[in-house]
Amino acid sequence: MSKRESYESRTEQLLEPIVKEYGVEIYDVEYVKEGSDYYLRAYIDKAGGVNITDCENVSRALSDALDVEDYIPDAYILEVSSPGLGRTLKKDKHLEKSLGEAVEFKTYKPVDGSKEFAGILRAYDKDTVTIAEPEEEAGQDEVKERIFKRADIAIIRLALDI
Repeated sequence: MSKRESYESRTEQLLEPIVKEYGVEIYDVEYVKEGSDYYLRAYIDKAGGVNITDCENVSRALSDALDVEDYIPDAYILEVSSPGLGRTLKKDKHLEKSLGEAVEFKTYKPVDGSKEFAGILRAYDKDTVTIAEPEEEAGQDEVKERIFKRADIAIIRLALDI
């Protein structure tokens, strides 16, 4: 397990009782370096969406817990926020919640001449993602299902409009 993965995992463990207390759930945790700064980001969510008070409460409680545990030696900036409307779908639990939703994604290399795709998320497994793409042929709307290898997908997120 890398340093990054270790920090993210320990932070998720610290977050579990905090999110339960405040009635939210963990969407994702990431530890990244951007420029010369490190960021520890906790994304939280709940039905109907989170608000600024949810973020403040979780941020204060998490900051206190991190101060006690003190397992990250680097200076970092703590951010607690919503994953947003066009949220990235990184984990299986994100894909599961998004079945039937409109998604857009980019592939690392062109597939059938394109690197950008959009459609309705129909299915996924450990190796593939299936979307339904609308097709207009002879004035009728048809749906074409396409299967993509997960290893070929650079990023997949909820679509704001298709």
